[in-house]
Amino acid sequence: MVLFLFLSHLAIGIAFTLVLVSREAGVKFFRFNVGTAALLMVAAFAFRPPEASAGTAGRIAFGALIAFEAVVVFHWLTVGRILTSVRSYIAGLSVAAGAVALWAQAIALAKGGPAVELITILSFFSSAFLLGTACTAMILGHWYLVIPSMQVSHLQSIVKVHMASMVIRIVVVGAAVFFAIATWEPGLGPSFSRYIFSINGIFFWQRILFGLLGPAVLSYLTWETAKIRSTQSATGILYVDFFTVVVGEVLAKYLLLATGVAV
Repeated sequence: MVLFLFLSHLAIGIAFTLVLVSREAGVKFFRFNVGTAALLMVAAFAFRPPEASAGTAGRIAFGALIAFEAVVVFHWLTVGRILTSVRSYIAGLSVAAGAVALWAQAIALAKGGPAVELITILSFFSSAFLLGTACTAMILGHWYLVIPSMQVSHLQSIVKVHMASMVIRIVVVGAAVFFAIATWEPGLGPSFSRYIFSINGIFFWQRILFGLLGPAVLSYLTWETAKIRSTQSATGILYVDFFTVVVGEVLAKYLLLATGVAV
């Protein structure tokens, strides 16, 4: 389930982020990223456990993921071969299908009332957005080796979006932790505050260190490097940034399943 959630969120996040990238990146850039999203979703289906489709929300999520994959594959097949307006419509369909999938997955996995469901939904969307911006920014930085004449402002723009997604993710995680601690009552099982200070809490602190603090510092360093137009240095930092985001989000999926808290 951890790998299924992670891979599907990364694929959806890439689709979310591509709509923010300038067309000057070229047809090959979009074809590469759309193809990557399609392959990631295939891998997600390979790890999908049977319980992922349990219940109404689980079945809706599965159907939305199938629709997302179909639209993304069609997009990959038609990149550069159809009108720009039609491509925008197809990209919009992939975003819509991905959004429905994230919403339904969150509802299916949330362990609590409406407030917990809302926090889980926000967590899934912010996770996908963070993963997508980190991956797309990394690939776009690398693409300056393919198109050296591309304006550096495109990299600067996507890095700013990545920094914004980082801020949103930190706020959502903070809200989830605060709510879990503040609403705990005796008789509801071990408190989350006790969990994070136990031996098992090492996963939580690794998630904070590698998944939030690390990327926050690295994204800022990338922005400062992009401002001086050093695209190769910025790309090198983005590789490390993406790795830390991946580690953090994998741990976040594990903690959700282990504790019920969407961090």
